[in-house]
Amino acid sequence: MAYNAVEMADWQISEAAEENMPYPDEWREKLALEKDEILPMGRLCKLDFLKIIDRLKDQPDGKYIEVTAITPTPLGEGKSTTSCGLMEGMGKRGVNVGGCLRQPSGGPTMNIKGTAAGGGNSLIIPMTEFSMGLTGDINDIMNAHNLAMVALTARMQHERNYNDEQLARLTRMPRIDVDPTRVEMGWIMDFCAQALRNIVIGLGGRFDGMVMQSKFGIAVSSELMAILSIVRDLADLRERLNNITVAFDKSGKPVTTGDLEVGNAMTAWMRNTINPTLMMTAEYQPCMIHAGPFANIAVGQSSIIADRVGLKLFDYHVTESGFGADIGFEKFWNVKCRYSGLKPHVSVLTTTIRALKMHGGGAKVVAGLPLPKEYQQEGLDVLEKGVQNMVHHINTIRMSGINPVVCINCFHTDTKDEIAMVRKYAEEAGARAPVSTHWADGGDGALEFADAVIDACEDETNFEFLYPLETKLRDRVDLIAKNVYGADGVAWTPAAEAKAKMLEADSQYDDYTTMMVKTHLSLTHDPAVKGTPKGWTLPVQDVLIFSGAKFLCPVCGTISLMPGTSSDPAYRRVDVDVETGKVTGLF
Repeated sequence: MAYNAVEMADWQISEAAEENMPYPDEWREKLALEKDEILPMGRLCKLDFLKIIDRLKDQPDGKYIEVTAITPTPLGEGKSTTSCGLMEGMGKRGVNVGGCLRQPSGGPTMNIKGTAAGGGNSLIIPMTEFSMGLTGDINDIMNAHNLAMVALTARMQHERNYNDEQLARLTRMPRIDVDPTRVEMGWIMDFCAQALRNIVIGLGGRFDGMVMQSKFGIAVSSELMAILSIVRDLADLRERLNNITVAFDKSGKPVTTGDLEVGNAMTAWMRNTINPTLMMTAEYQPCMIHAGPFANIAVGQSSIIADRVGLKLFDYHVTESGFGADIGFEKFWNVKCRYSGLKPHVSVLTTTIRALKMHGGGAKVVAGLPLPKEYQQEGLDVLEKGVQNMVHHINTIRMSGINPVVCINCFHTDTKDEIAMVRKYAEEAGARAPVSTHWADGGDGALEFADAVIDACEDETNFEFLYPLETKLRDRVDLIAKNVYGADGVAWTPAAEAKAKMLEADSQYDDYTTMMVKTHLSLTHDPAVKGTPKGWTLPVQDVLIFSGAKFLCPVCGTISLMPGTSSDPAYRRVDVDVETGKVTGLF
């Protein structure tokens, strides 16, 4: 049943839906799983993907559906809501459907953005567990990441305090000679804590560490989270966790987690993270939650592991990419699919009329502040100017050789003429454009949407990467900038170009993927530039090297790995009912 999404908060809808949610034993029966393939954790469970994949290895894959979006407002345009709505609509049609979404960070949950659980009648339940730690993956990643920093800083202290003979006797390791000015890694925690962006550690005496500058990032920005999203098994995870560059020595040579002999212990901390957590939509379609990496510096996708499992368990498997199609879909297309070997059947472009109005010159949208009135009344002129942003993203998806479905994610303030205009431009650009009211009506409001996606899954596709892996780094960036962002070209700073040339000349980086670092709020590098700008050049200031994930990350603009907490954060409204123990106030 659909609840009154206007009068009920998301946590209240979740609480009501949870009364009838299946337990792990019921899921085992529903999904035809073996007893040892499901790992109960209270009312939730993890799926033992190695056992499932091994048993079902010869079973054909289902249809592979990716969900992305136009360039969003700071409020987001509802990709998670749309993903859940699609599963609910397809469920109403009686098909075997499931999906996978990313795990939310505690930072946005307790700040402005909320939990990323979807919303209204189109959300993930149980919402409290989803929002507050789930089955511990982020905590395990924090422990593994910070253990690497413990290993590094302890090693630096011991090397300062002891001579070579003492060091060899006490540690049974050779001197590494870390350069304290070239420590690449920092610490992580899963909150938005701007006070920890730049810190000094080691204050005190000789045995309190080395005094040096350090930093914190939010947990989901960790390279370990990015690694979790792309690994295929435990062996792959251990290899990558031993190759992370934590610092450089005084001769300029990388110092890795393997050099510190800590990568295996990090793998032990993360051993349980490789199994996806099974949750569900508010209408009880199965949905795995696995991994949650940043999209503007890492791959921004739910995991390859979960997609492999979902394609074996479901006839239709839905997966979501972070941010707009210029970032999320591009990385799905050229990175995730390259690693996984999987080819999508269709991509859903989540579109809202409010975002298109913003791109047409509408008033500034600020997270945490009321939406300006012009977004709540008809505005065909400004909408028509902004609709080209949607067309641009349609063209990007079509460039990959698959057909997009534009989901018009409806708000109650959208008018018939506005919806007709968006549909007209989408169809002229070669996309199906169903209207969906899943937020208000759940699966019943997503039937047209579900039918369009099912139909699109039967289209013939010709999926191809934008570039072959042999393409040099600077040429890759040029192709992405021109074809995906709409830039005229790329301007490298002298230092960034010198670094790119060095990386291109070193064969060890030949199989590294290109992970663009750019704002999600604009097609350009400047978040203030809206619409579909022409006549601009993409600046590249640096190239980051993630040696465990095997990413080369060209940096285009300023990206912070530690967001700040706002002046009116969400945690002010979160509470616990002391009689029942239930959490209230999440959104």
